[in-house]
Amino acid sequence: MTFDVVGTLIDFEAGILGCVRALAADGPTDQEILEAFAAAEHVAQRTTPELPFPAMLDPIGRRLADELHVPALDGALRRSIPDWPAFPDVADTLRRWRPHYRLVALTNADQAAVEAWGPALGHPFDDVVTVDQVGVNKPDPRMFRVALNRLADHGIEQDEVLHVAQSQYHDIAAAMELGLRTCWVERRRGQEGTGATPPAAVTRPDLHVGSLAELDALLDDGRAAG
Repeated sequence: MTFDVVGTLIDFEAGILGCVRALAADGPTDQEILEAFAAAEHVAQRTTPELPFPAMLDPIGRRLADELHVPALDGALRRSIPDWPAFPDVADTLRRWRPHYRLVALTNADQAAVEAWGPALGHPFDDVVTVDQVGVNKPDPRMFRVALNRLADHGIEQDEVLHVAQSQYHDIAAAMELGLRTCWVERRRGQEGTGATPPAAVTRPDLHVGSLAELDALLDDGRAAG
């Protein structure tokens, strides 16, 4: 199983809002903050696609500082990364999966961020593929190909891989174009808009759940049937 990390396992929207609210308790609404972040990230993805997501937070933070009139945001988002929480279903679920699957992080974050989140995630990964290793961000297919090549080194073929991700923009469509099986974890199910993730056309994945716990139940049913 390969995993997007930011947004799927780590609640980056809670991290962003916590950072902004610590600097400006009053002002824009949560939705306005998240939508402004999404728009700024979309610009960063187009202009500096080689930067890891944590490095993108610096130009994103400068844009938000101007747009939201919170000057102290310049640099604050990147410094807040270690405080971003994991979703509450993540650590226990990944621990349950470790005996059954090879777990690989496939993330636009860098190695330092993944290490910072390790305690909250429970240090679950057998391998980690990051932008500072590959030199590009998802949705660039090279990120996925590096992960697939490493899995092949362990005798795992592409048709045995499930890519698990929250972002239609970064992950689901790109993985499907490569022929990967996908699970869309719609963390914002029932909420308006796409939050801090840039909007994208919604493609139909192989599986569609609202949480890792829901996916765990599906996989349990499959193992029981097997």
